[in-house]
Amino acid sequence: MMSPFFIILTLVSLLIHHSHTQPTCASQKFTNRILYDRCIDLPELGSYLHWSLDTVKNTVSIVFIAPPASPNGWISWAINPSGDGMVGSQALIGYKGFNGLMVVDTYNVSSYEDIIRGRLDFDVTDIKGENSDGVMRIFAKVDLPENGQTVVNQVWQVGGSVTEGGVPERHEFQPGNLGSKGSLDLLSGEISGGGDGGSKTKKRNIHGILNAVSWGILFPTGIMIARYLRTFPAADPAWFYIHGSLQVSAYAIGVAGWGTGMKLGSESKGVKYSGHRNIGIALFCLATLQVLAVFLRPKVGHKFRFYWNIYHHGTGYAVIILGILNIFKGLEILSPSSKWKLTYIIIISSLGVIAFVLEAFTWIVVFKRKSVNTSTKPNGTTDARP
Repeated sequence: MMSPFFIILTLVSLLIHHSHTQPTCASQKFTNRILYDRCIDLPELGSYLHWSLDTVKNTVSIVFIAPPASPNGWISWAINPSGDGMVGSQALIGYKGFNGLMVVDTYNVSSYEDIIRGRLDFDVTDIKGENSDGVMRIFAKVDLPENGQTVVNQVWQVGGSVTEGGVPERHEFQPGNLGSKGSLDLLSGEISGGGDGGSKTKKRNIHGILNAVSWGILFPTGIMIARYLRTFPAADPAWFYIHGSLQVSAYAIGVAGWGTGMKLGSESKGVKYSGHRNIGIALFCLATLQVLAVFLRPKVGHKFRFYWNIYHHGTGYAVIILGILNIFKGLEILSPSSKWKLTYIIIISSLGVIAFVLEAFTWIVVFKRKSVNTSTKPNGTTDARP
């Protein structure tokens, strides 16, 4: 049988070497139905950037998306032609006006204390803002400061309030606020500086690996151990402890994966995967019932043991089915290169083939054992009954 530890090492290696996961922003749609050439999940403040670069006209059309720090707060995306921070940046700031509609203005940020509304050092057109589902969006077409420029120093930010005059109040100075800056290559989509550019991708990969190992490999392996090893008296009680260890490990890893998924969901406002999320919650609940089953298990021969077996086995198989289904849903969301999906298909198919062979072998052993028990009486004479 394939070692579960080998499988875990294989999947962890996929996490380490996999660097081309499709970003969450790829699922986002806009009311103007415009498709942008590139997008990126910015590493801080739950923000996203979509853009299309026109090298002939030296312009870039952008959509910046972020949840404000409060419903009456503001969001901002800026280019800094002279540095890598807020001071000197040429900013687009969006906020909800007093009439409830989004307002997007241009600001020249000459200092932290001096934020001046007005024209920027370069032209900005097609400015528009949207506000829905707790997320604000800024649309604009920006003339790049230099001809032929393909790398810009970007700064993005969110705040909690706006003055009556439409001036954004100071934002918080948490690590996310301080790290929301960096260099952006408009051609390759690579970012550097500020926060960890791959942090969201790494979190999604960790979430996927944890759940694949838990629901998609350890749980099925643990059930196979219980179903097939217990057939052999020599494996008792080793099979029980192996089964229990695998299931407890699977549950612990699964809870960690479930927790990272909930955290990612809370950080990705405006991006919803309802089916994947609901199945994940159902898996967590069913797996918790399986853990509770250990404490509710009647002794062998107890009148409720039959019903407990139905509950325990039914819940276990439901976890396997929903777990594998949700792993494939997660793969659709991440959209990695086909080899990673193929790798998991090979692993789970291998477990399926092993289970099929062991199932057939187990039935043969059981039928032979029954045949011996029914054809031989205690005194060694042959029983004529079929």
